[in-house]
Amino acid sequence: MPQTGESRGPARAGDERNDELSDGTIVAEKAASTGAADEPTPAIGTPDAPHGYSGDAPSVGRPADDLVDREVPAAPAAAPPSGSRAGRNLPAALAVGFGLGLSLIAILLFVPKVFIAVAGAAVGVATWEVAKRLREADVLVPRIPLIVGGQAVFWLGWPYGASGVAGAFAATALVCMVWRLFDHGLRTAPRNFLRDTAIALFTLSWIPLLASFATLLLLEPDGNLRVLTFMILVVCSDVGGYVAGVLFGKHPMVPSISPKKSWEGFCGSLVFAVIGGLLTVTLLLEANSMIGVVLGVGLVLVATVGDLIESQVKRELGIKDMGTLLPGHGGIMDRLDSMLPSAFVSWLVLSTLL
Repeated sequence: MPQTGESRGPARAGDERNDELSDGTIVAEKAASTGAADEPTPAIGTPDAPHGYSGDAPSVGRPADDLVDREVPAAPAAAPPSGSRAGRNLPAALAVGFGLGLSLIAILLFVPKVFIAVAGAAVGVATWEVAKRLREADVLVPRIPLIVGGQAVFWLGWPYGASGVAGAFAATALVCMVWRLFDHGLRTAPRNFLRDTAIALFTLSWIPLLASFATLLLLEPDGNLRVLTFMILVVCSDVGGYVAGVLFGKHPMVPSISPKKSWEGFCGSLVFAVIGGLLTVTLLLEANSMIGVVLGVGLVLVATVGDLIESQVKRELGIKDMGTLLPGHGGIMDRLDSMLPSAFVSWLVLSTLL
């Protein structure tokens, strides 16, 4: 499903090269052309970091002196697959999106508890994708505690509610710290312990903890309809942002993080999500339509922030997608980035106002 507010906008010098190199690539061409003496800020996995990452991200962490007087050849422009201005295989993305959407609707309407198993599997795969990408960048997060403990954080919300989620989160955080402390044995001191454990706890909060609010939302009265409402609004936000961004996007929103997001796309997301909120809250939940407005606006804000957070993570790692499991979309995490914070906000708004 398309990302919120993506647009190509008017072509500018360097845009095609930046898109070709991926959303997360840092190119030091400007430093090369100006001969700037300032050293580039070390990023995760650069040679300046304690663990040197020898990946193929171009110009990452390369000293400025090595770039002066060197001409960087322009990358050849490549046409997006299937003529999509979004740079994705649009037919494949639509087919996968519709298939997933219809399957989840059927599950929520007829066997809502199965949703917990499906969402739990998605959380596990997403956690594995992120941990794999981090370790490729030489950030040694403890994968086994993250994946197993993340499942505990997600699943224990079913029998024990918020207290089960909090307890599993605290226990997993402690295990991650101890695991990273001794993963090289008792006679070898860990390197980058503080960095790696901090990023592990960030990952635990980013994926399993935020996802657990979908379980808590499902356990509310008419919980299957509440989950369906929040998922419909996230889709409305994505579709509205994509349509408005592709058709009208000219003003980049946060070009330093996600060059293809535009303010026009953001406005499209707001319009679609507010309309979707009015309809779903009124028709599905039979509640005050103003709750739909509040929910629609809130979800657009946090869904956009969720997209930007993942974009910045991928930018620092020098990658375009977290995975390749979903044709036209990337990995599972590339589909959950906006839904994770939206699950929390939906639980907060609907539990408070309904």
